Amino acid sequence: NQRTVLLLCRLCLLLVLPDTPEIRPRTHRKREGSKSTNNMATVGTLGSKIPDFTLDSTAGKKSLYEVFGDNWGILFSHPADFTPICTTELGMAEEYMEDFKKRNVSIAGLSCNDAKSHEKWLEDIAAYTKQKRGKEFKPAYPIFADTERKVAHSLGMINLDHVNAKGIPLPARKVFIVDPKKIIKLTLCYPAATGRNFDEILRVLDSLQLTSYKKLATPANWKVGDDCVLLPNVQGKEAETYKPQLVELPSGKEYLRIVKCPEQWPKKAIE
Repeated sequence: NQRTVLLLCRLCLLLVLPDTPEIRPRTHRKREGSKSTNNMATVGTLGSKIPDFTLDSTAGKKSLYEVFGDNWGILFSHPADFTPICTTELGMAEEYMEDFKKRNVSIAGLSCNDAKSHEKWLEDIAAYTKQKRGKEFKPAYPIFADTERKVAHSLGMINLDHVNAKGIPLPARKVFIVDPKKIIKLTLCYPAATGRNFDEILRVLDSLQLTSYKKLATPANWKVGDDCVLLPNVQGKEAETYKPQLVELPSGKEYLRIVKCPEQWPKKAIE
């Protein structure tokens, strides 16, 4: 009868569920003695540690951590050498080098051709910037040769909408900004036809560095000198030290508190 059929169906489900991981979500629990929950994070996501790697580059064989040292770091990825938009970007990165140094930032590029190809590409970049900017900006920072695309795949730098002649997806043009502890603080991913805005990269660097040292957040379109927002978890006497100005809202909730931008925060220049 119908009741018997239902009971048999339920019994079958009980027998199948334990061996079916697709419909039985796995619960992650931090075990006693485990070092960090960072191990459970997906590689390349915000808050995870960017993995180190050693590859040939335009500066010889280098590791990413060696290039970044104790500074903040930016890794720019590119799909291939001798591509038009990437040529403009790598030259612009070199042009902005003094701005990066003022912010204690080391940078590195990555492309999937070999180092010899990179070196020839540098000549084109220098010639382009000479014609366009009136001065050569030949990248002096290392450009890694990810010829086997291992780094590109491990960090999710793949653009399924951008493939080569063989139909293989090319690496995306991605930006990783990491703090001195190599923790990923920001990622940006650009399609093949859209170039990076380096003024925006400097803007977010300023925000990341400020909010790393102060319990503040930066609102939309913020730039250095603009008002900031006090974090909601800063209360009591600690909040009073920031002299916040409460914004009265229809909800009556006191969560939006404006404070003046600090005049300075730690920005040790690279020697």
